[in-house]
This record gives sequence, structure tokens and C-alpha cells, in this order.
Amino acid sequence: MLSKSVYAGNASTVIAGEALPPGCVGGATGLTVQVPLIAGGTTPVAVPCGFASDNGEAPNDQDTHNVWNNSGSDGSFGITSPIFLENITEDGWVLGTLPIPSDRIVTSFSSKSELALNLSADGKSLTFMGYHGGVGCGGTDVSPTAPNLIDVSASNTPGICDPTNPVTSSLQSTPNIPTSYYRAVAEVDRDGHLSFTDGNAYSGDNGRAAIKASNGTYYMVGNDNSGNIGKKQLPLTVAGFELINATGAELRVPGTTPPVPPNIGMIGRLEFLSSDKQGKDTNFRGITIFNNTVYVSKGSGGNGINSVFQEGTAGTLPTGTAAELATVPLTILPGFPNTEASTGTNFPFGMFFANANTLYVCDEGDGTFVPPTASGSNVADAQSQATAGLQKWVLQNGVWTMVYVLQNGLNIGVQYSVDHYPASINPATGGCRNIAGRVNHDGTVTIWAITSTVSANGDNGADPNKLVKVTDVISATTAPSGGWLGTFQTVRSARAGEVFRGVAFAPKSDDDDGGRHF
Repeated sequence: MLSKSVYAGNASTVIAGEALPPGCVGGATGLTVQVPLIAGGTTPVAVPCGFASDNGEAPNDQDTHNVWNNSGSDGSFGITSPIFLENITEDGWVLGTLPIPSDRIVTSFSSKSELALNLSADGKSLTFMGYHGGVGCGGTDVSPTAPNLIDVSASNTPGICDPTNPVTSSLQSTPNIPTSYYRAVAEVDRDGHLSFTDGNAYSGDNGRAAIKASNGTYYMVGNDNSGNIGKKQLPLTVAGFELINATGAELRVPGTTPPVPPNIGMIGRLEFLSSDKQGKDTNFRGITIFNNTVYVSKGSGGNGINSVFQEGTAGTLPTGTAAELATVPLTILPGFPNTEASTGTNFPFGMFFANANTLYVCDEGDGTFVPPTASGSNVADAQSQATAGLQKWVLQNGVWTMVYVLQNGLNIGVQYSVDHYPASINPATGGCRNIAGRVNHDGTVTIWAITSTVSANGDNGADPNKLVKVTDVISATTAPSGGWLGTFQTVRSARAGEVFRGVAFAPKSDDDDGGRHF
């Protein structure tokens, strides 16, 4: 199964020169708002705004407009878009497509860390995350769920209202009406039956992934807080304290009413010596469960430690009240990066355990685009060329060691063309993100991966990317040399205005006949 999105906007989706986010006032210097303090009283915080530097057209080969140029003037910029799940063969042939109702849940098109697909522990369903409208902060109307809404991925959730978040509305036509959006988990079975569970975590940013464990609970990862409350003010303000305790690793019980602070189920706490806001050290993106243990990865942001973490005790899924979950330890796997210097050298994303001693980790690279000095020159920097791709880690004497990185066939830093797309922003593969794996009978493992990109685009999260696969010998500790082993093959390539996000094996039923549904 492949999750993807298709941009549905047009020139009028964004109007050049308009304030961004919609309804934001105060200009670049910002309007000062008074933020309630826990101890009583308020503290002033400035909330600056951006503006639209371009219209809403997707990049094309007919003119120079590019909606993603707006990312340079609006730090919250994003446009919602519809979600599609494609049932494909191992080699990329489409067997069926399930359009997810856009009035129930949407994604943010350029948000590259969203829409991971995860197969449940019992193999009967898939989960992913998106946005579902709730009552806007300070309002009474339920926010619409639809494509072509602006900056939803940085909106408040209905249960955590940050007054310093510049995204007060996502409605271009009526920016005076406040909007807020749940970070919702969608679950789908092999017959395409859908269910949705709303959540208030990840206010001001995005939920990345959810997986249904053997105990029937959703475990999630994401990030929050795109507001303007400073690091010193965060723990002293009502909204700041709520944000600090509603991010990172989370737990949700399917089908229940969305918890509100202080009952949001954040798992564990981390705070290193970084200069960024509290809560950003748990900016997790990847998640997997192996041997009844939850593992998460952090690979973005200039704070904390980019590494692979274990939630709680091996073999035990974290459960309990919000207060109990807060005490669950988040432990870096022995041998993985454990210093804050890792934020410039390690960018882990998807993970797959081939066995208890062999872990494959996708590294998406640092995202740096190096302008070409000549035709055909590599546009990835030295860091990405050295360590991005599919890393193989082996557990030896209790310590994980990276034995090699599979890159052959990924063509990291080599630009490729896309039909009906501007050559000036042609993307190149930068590494890989979400993955799915299968252990084969002959001692090999096959990994399917979604590629990351580097480009001159205003937001490289909107670049057309690829689904690739590679096969490796599980017991090997030296990289394959030549031949098809260890060489990536392209399974699918996204078209202009299309992005790939997640990959997983299709769900089954109790009497599974091996047939393909959707």
C-alpha cells in the first residue's frame, strides 16, 4: 500500500500580496497579545505575520508561478490536499485506489513528514494521520475539512489554543472566523472501511505517524508549537505548559473523546541543553513496534539529539494515565548517536527490524541543496552523500553499530526531470523516509522506501519523489559490491503535483484469501 497526495489548488487558492496566515494582523513586526500566566496575570508576546509572495498555482512548465514560494514569507505555509491509498504490486502496478473522503480528513501537501502508513500488530488494518476540523479557538463554528485550506498544518488544535500562534484562521474568504484542527488518526481495513479518532496533541504543528499495537491502542509521533512564546516564557504560561506536555510520543485510545490538558497521553519527556523551546527535543517522526516494544526516531530540527529511541521497557507497551505516561523513559539505543552534534550529521526516519540484531534505518539527509556549478553536477552536500540512504545497524555485544549504508541506485544528488515540471527546480533524491520491509525465505530482506529530495523549490516537501526498493543479505556486515543485491530500483515515480508519503503491506482478515481489495 502506498499513501500519496495530489495538489488540488489553483491560482486563486492564494492571492499574491494577501496576509498570511489568513487574517493575521500586525505585519512583520507583529501584533502584541497578552498571554495568561500560570501564576496569574499576563505577559506580552509579539505575533508577526507574513504575506503571499506568489499565487496558488503549482509549479508548471507554462509560467513562473509556484505556490511553494510562499514558504519564504510565511513560516507556517501549507495547503491542504486530498489523501489517496493505492493498492500496488511489489513492482508498482496499481491494483486499486481508495480516495479518502476529504470532508473527513486531509493532509498538508508539502509536509514531507506526514501520512506515514503503518500496518497494525494483528495485520488487519492500516493507520495514518491527518487533519479534521473542530471548533475554532474562541469561536463557535466547526472548522471545515477540505482541500485548499491555508496553513492548517500549523493551526491550533481545538483543545490547546495558543494565542501567539499566527494561524488563527485557514479560510481565505472569511479570515475573521477562527479555525482549529484535530490531529486525527484514520484506520482502514482491507475492505476500505474507515474509522477516525480525533486528538488534541501536536497543536501548532503536525502529527506524523500512528501505529495500532497488540493492545488495541494507537501509538503516535509528531511535533507541536509554531507559536511565538519564548523558551523562558513557555513553562510559565498556561498555553506554553500545555504545549510542552502534548507533543513527541503520544498514546490514544481509538474511538474515544479527544483528551484535553492535563490528560493528553504524552509518553516520556526529554530536555537537553539545546537553545530551542521545551518540547522540541521530542520532535519524533518515525515509529515502529518490534517484539512488543515501541521505537521512535528523531531526525529534524537543530535541537536535541537526532537518534533512535526506545519507549519504556523492552517487551512492554507503555500504558497508564497521563501522569504515569510522563514518567516512561525514552532511551537512546546503545551505539546510536547520543550527542547534540548529531543534529548536523544524522537524520533518521523510518525503521525496520529484520530480526532482534539487525535494524534498517532510513536517513533522509540534511536537505541541503547545492546549486549546480555545471550541467549534471551533484546537488547534494557531502554529508548527504556520505550517510543518507538505508543504513544497516547490527547489534554486537549489546551495542548497535552501523556497518554500511545502502545508496547504490538512489542516485543521491543527481537531478531528474518530471513531465510538465519546471527544469529550474528539478529535484534530486536526498535520502529516504518511511519504509516497509519483508524478511525473505532465502536469508535476505527487501525494503520498500519513500525517497526524500533536495531542490531549489520553495519547499522541497512538495517535490515529486519516488517509491524505491532494495534487497540485502541480512547476515552481511559488508556492503554488497555490484549486482542487484544492495542496488535500489525505482518502483514508482510521482508526477508533477503529486507526492508519495508512506508505504506498508496491505491488511488482511481472519479468513484472508490473499486477494487484493480496494
